Amino acid sequence: MSTVLYITAHPRDEQSYSMAVGKEFMQAYRSAHPQDEVIHLDLYKMNIPHLDADVLNGWDKLKSGIAFEELTLAEQTKIGRINELADQFVAADKYIFVTPIWNYSYPPVMKAYIDSFCIVGKTFKYLPDVGRIGLLGDKKALHIQASGSVLSPGSNTPAEGFEMGHSHLKVIMEFVGITDFKGIFVEGMAEYPEQASQLKEKAIRQAHKIAENF
Repeated sequence: MSTVLYITAHPRDEQSYSMAVGKEFMQAYRSAHPQDEVIHLDLYKMNIPHLDADVLNGWDKLKSGIAFEELTLAEQTKIGRINELADQFVAADKYIFVTPIWNYSYPPVMKAYIDSFCIVGKTFKYLPDVGRIGLLGDKKALHIQASGSVLSPGSNTPAEGFEMGHSHLKVIMEFVGITDFKGIFVEGMAEYPEQASQLKEKAIRQAHKIAENF
């Protein structure tokens, strides 16, 4: 049995192309892998601390040898929550990220979540004469991304080079050691509104196919 994190970063469940394709993927996935445990993380409804002064100061204190119990209440609360999120991420086997493209990247809550699991000693570490290595090489991940323009890698459109959502997440996955990383793109609905339903259905068909063996 595998543990799957279904991670969504959209404030609206309805009228969202990324969420619609994500739901279709998960329905197909659950049908193909009924024994797996799926945990839905709705990032807009979660407590995800930002890397603020409390967190950075608390980390510095811990590095200097100060005990966790000696941190301020704010430092303990935020760092404790980040540790919970990171440990949950490490314990999972598969990840499905669902995001829209806003201004060529994903919503800020997604970046906050990424910051919560990119933690040295948990998802990566540094080795002398080697440098940084990721610790999650046995995991796999999928990103479902919706955008009004056609931005996906290999699309050869004028805006392709502006895309900072999937491309950044790919770097992050490699950073923590995950090289089995796929993307499903539902895109072009604003550029080609008359084809919106067909573009959505194309992405759904791809989602169904990938879900069978993910």
